[in-house]
Amino acid sequence: MRKADREVKSVSDIRGVLDRCDACRIGLATGGAPYIVPLNFGFELVEGEPGAAAKLTLWFHCATEGRKLDLIEAGGEGGSDAGFEMDTDHELVVGKSSCDFSMKYKSVIGTGVIRRAADEEEKLHGLKAIMAHYGGDGLPFSEAVLARTCVLRLDASEFACKRLDS
Repeated sequence: MRKADREVKSVSDIRGVLDRCDACRIGLATGGAPYIVPLNFGFELVEGEPGAAAKLTLWFHCATEGRKLDLIEAGGEGGSDAGFEMDTDHELVVGKSSCDFSMKYKSVIGTGVIRRAADEEEKLHGLKAIMAHYGGDGLPFSEAVLARTCVLRLDASEFACKRLDS
């Protein structure tokens, strides 16, 4: 990160930013222009061993077919490289001149590998993480809806959390 004073480093503070974000945008390679799509998400953030980075896993749900899945599956069984971005707490800062305007916000960005959930157990785990993020923890899932829902898992290889307060 270019400006270290804007980086959020503590896992609890990063979790707080993730909790406040309501959509995550993923970017996939198309061989031409990038394909970017906003998605509902859930997450798991685990503190790393001493000296190691925290681990972030993002979960998404979608239909069982479509352009997004075609691009992900083009990467093979191991998944596809993806970028992601989410942001929250936007506040316009009005200045006396055009160059004095700014925006306060918090964001999380990164890259990783995205793939379909490996099996029904992992699919259900991901759906529970999504529901927990939106306050629906513990609600039952319809078997009919589960059958026509795809769950995606993105394991972040790197990510950064930024806060711009002024």
